[in-house]
Amino acid sequence: MSDKSTQTDVLIIGASASGLMCAIEAGKRERKVIVLDHANKPGKKILMSGGGRCNFTNLTIDADNFISHNPHFCKSALSRYTQWDFIAMVEKYKIPYHERDLGKLFCLNRAKDILNMLLSECDKAGAEIQLRSEITTIERAEDDTYIINTLQGSFQSTSLVIASGGLSIPKMCASPLGYKVAEQFGHHVWPTSAGLVPFTRQPADKARFEKLSGIAVNSIVSNQRIEFKENILFTHRGLSGPAILQISSYWRPGEAININLLPDIDIEEFLKMRQSTQPKVTLKKVLGKFLPKQLLITFLGQETAEQDLQSLSHSCFSDIAQRLQRWQIKPNGTEGYRTAEVTLGGVDCDELSSKTMESSKVAGLYFIGEVVDVSGWLGGYNFQWAWSSGWCAGQVV
Repeated sequence: MSDKSTQTDVLIIGASASGLMCAIEAGKRERKVIVLDHANKPGKKILMSGGGRCNFTNLTIDADNFISHNPHFCKSALSRYTQWDFIAMVEKYKIPYHERDLGKLFCLNRAKDILNMLLSECDKAGAEIQLRSEITTIERAEDDTYIINTLQGSFQSTSLVIASGGLSIPKMCASPLGYKVAEQFGHHVWPTSAGLVPFTRQPADKARFEKLSGIAVNSIVSNQRIEFKENILFTHRGLSGPAILQISSYWRPGEAININLLPDIDIEEFLKMRQSTQPKVTLKKVLGKFLPKQLLITFLGQETAEQDLQSLSHSCFSDIAQRLQRWQIKPNGTEGYRTAEVTLGGVDCDELSSKTMESSKVAGLYFIGEVVDVSGWLGGYNFQWAWSSGWCAGQVV
């Protein structure tokens, strides 16, 4: 080891949401903390999240909102550092925020308010952040300390925290480093895939649906295991929107997805009633109160959409309900990591302490945040996992 190695108590790889939270908590305990990141700015995913407004947590956090091969693992961290704890920090910094649908909390102004808060807390705690630090090797010395070599120099620490994130959104400097470190030290890593990601359509559907690009519809999207009721968005590539992103994390290649485009009414009964009270009104006009006319034409056909109710049979109403409320699609695939908001899979939770995030295989090695096999729903859940897991590790490193 070079004499020029920088000595520290805690070395955190990744100036991510979880990495910054861990740095804050470890620094409060008067541990000497250095955070290394290969990017040119800290917290890049924080800055771009929520359309630049950062959906930093959710009012209702539960283990059921997370996907993991060990569904119980996240419970300890989420109960020890809750959404209310993070909200208290946000309020302490007088950051204006507001609640959107389904308990989602967003900054009123900009995501940078959250990042500035975390950087300010790091500064108060004495945690040092070094950017543009590309790691070349990580070793464990005979004295059980960790030696981290970078192109900018070497570091030695008693605790090593991996907060390097997953593979989602490569332009935000996503890296497989965390998984490689886990495997280097004998950890099992569950296969990774893109989660919270738009679907692409089958080539044969392109001509039929391309005119719907930009249309959003409140829907119920389901498979055999789960359902979500939120907007779906037709795109030039396929389908996106909150309900689609949610179901994508539960979708398996080749599987069909069921979509109810009119979840709040019984179409057959509604049309029968309107047929008796407004027989000369066209189908397009009656259903146009609920769905865009272009969508109705696409799903029902121009000729059917233009017919008046009195000319349609009850069996036709049943067919209309089938097309609009029991639409089944088989996605061609997803848009992949390029647009995914989270990485599914990762470091096996069964080989980590749920209380401290420490490896059960190698002392002093910790994994937090997205690199772990815990993935949240859309709506602030992944940030809360970052805050909670980072906080837990910060109490002990």
